[in-house]
Amino acid sequence: MFTGLVKEIGFIKSLKNNDEGVLLEISSKDLISEIAIDDSIAINGACQTAVKVNTDSFVVQSIKTTLEKTTLGSLSVGDEVNLELAMKLGDRLGGHMVQGHVNDVGILRSVRNIGNSWQLIIGVSSEQMKYIVKEGSVTLDGISLTVSDVFKSDCSFQVSIIPHTYENTILRNKRVGSRINIEVDILGKYIENLLFSNREVNKGSGRSFDLSWLRDQGF
Repeated sequence: MFTGLVKEIGFIKSLKNNDEGVLLEISSKDLISEIAIDDSIAINGACQTAVKVNTDSFVVQSIKTTLEKTTLGSLSVGDEVNLELAMKLGDRLGGHMVQGHVNDVGILRSVRNIGNSWQLIIGVSSEQMKYIVKEGSVTLDGISLTVSDVFKSDCSFQVSIIPHTYENTILRNKRVGSRINIEVDILGKYIENLLFSNREVNKGSGRSFDLSWLRDQGF
């Protein structure tokens, strides 16, 4: 579990293809002393496991499924990546609950500079758009952000980036057309599952999800 607060920008030191996918070696100056083998690390928002730890770098095994479903498969030597270690019990939850499970790869459609801040519009698939709500939480390349606006007609949403976030994450490298890992808020998916499960249970009973059902459930 992560919080979506990027703690360091590392870079890809080496790539090695193998039968499972790719071994990624990632440089780290600030976090390396805290990383041990088997630790979970969010790399651009994708949860990976350290399989080797060196003096100034660590190695993760990215399997083929991860490479296909995230932007990790398009990384090259020298590319910068956002890094976050898994949260500890008792830590402050500065962002929101982030699993490190990338749901979609979005496309940056617009970048607008407003003073020292930035407004980004990202396109997302219709399947994931339903989980993105105005003033809700979303994770972009491992960064916890608040959705400032949604545009359902063309499956896109807007986020506002403060100078600190822009300067200390790889968002500073993004351009129109860039691909971005997206993780939606898991709470929305849990709610959807509960609602549809209720419909299945009550199928044929004449019961449906409505105000009467909510009252019966104590809401």
